[in-house]
Amino acid sequence: MTRISRTLLFGLALSAAPIAIHAEPFKLEGAPSPALVIFSQKNDGGWSQSLDEARAKVEKELGLTIPVVENVPENATAIRPAVELFIDRGANIVIGSAFGYSDTFLELAKQYPNVAFINPAGTTNAANLQSIYGRTYESQYLCGMAAGALSKSGKIGFVAANPFGLVNWTVNAYALGAQKMNPDATVTVVFTGAWNDPVKERAATEALIEQGIDVIGQHVDSPTPQIVAEEKGVYGTGHHRDLSEFSKATQCSSVWVWDRYLAPTITKIAAGEWEPGPYGAFLSIKEGGTDITLSGDALSEDTKKQIMDERQAIVDGTKQVYAGPLNDRDGKERVKAGEVLSDGDLWGMDWYVKGVISQQ
Repeated sequence: MTRISRTLLFGLALSAAPIAIHAEPFKLEGAPSPALVIFSQKNDGGWSQSLDEARAKVEKELGLTIPVVENVPENATAIRPAVELFIDRGANIVIGSAFGYSDTFLELAKQYPNVAFINPAGTTNAANLQSIYGRTYESQYLCGMAAGALSKSGKIGFVAANPFGLVNWTVNAYALGAQKMNPDATVTVVFTGAWNDPVKERAATEALIEQGIDVIGQHVDSPTPQIVAEEKGVYGTGHHRDLSEFSKATQCSSVWVWDRYLAPTITKIAAGEWEPGPYGAFLSIKEGGTDITLSGDALSEDTKKQIMDERQAIVDGTKQVYAGPLNDRDGKERVKAGEVLSDGDLWGMDWYVKGVISQQ
């Protein structure tokens, strides 16, 4: 199964009706003893590193030691022995890192009902298993505001992996954020067809800049678009982590903040107050999904304040990125006035807002 198909199934799982309701909170035996299982190398600069950095923050906040194992492939023959070794050593909370862990984590949750399981990007849930993901469109909207303020031409570029739900919502949100600052801004998106392909990302970024684009956003795993942006003398915004680590061009990044979810959740588990949702958790900025970092010195203090004020409105619930009335670029109404796009429609998003220029 391709990662595209897997991600579509992930969205369906989050938006589907629950199969069962958990009657009572999960009861942990003994003091919390978490462990982390990562599917790739933990210093990958992106997704996996964001989880490992969250692990370190949770350790400090809760006074725990959280062992980690990396490079555990997305198949049962690798996942099961890694997890069971942790359980044999006393782990009673196991944190995963991938869609491909979903089925095995469900099997393990049934086999070990006294162990709590949490799986970012997973699709399976049970009385002792919670799959989670973040509302990345919120943070990408805010970085889009930064892009709109930075662009002198009004022509913004975006390098993305594949044109489906969770990528399309970042592209559209980015455009809406840019248009908040410049109503005439356009966002030209190039899809590379791969999550992590620096060669294709470089080619896409260079092609965009050759068209006169002066700010580059992204929803791919590597920092290559930001590196090229610096080489070419334009600005950029990053994804997964604060990519100003790799490029002085980066002025805003959509970053995972898993510790803001994991620390209070581990505390709830320890207190016997954890009740996993029967169809997963779709986390907002407020709940510990993603957030933003503003870096560099290109954004004015006034612009930073505007972005942070908008962020606070999202946290407070007074701002909804996909609130109606909202039409797509062909003029079709997608969200009626007074309504907000549903989670199911978010995951199935196959359309673009006005101002998005794409290959599709």
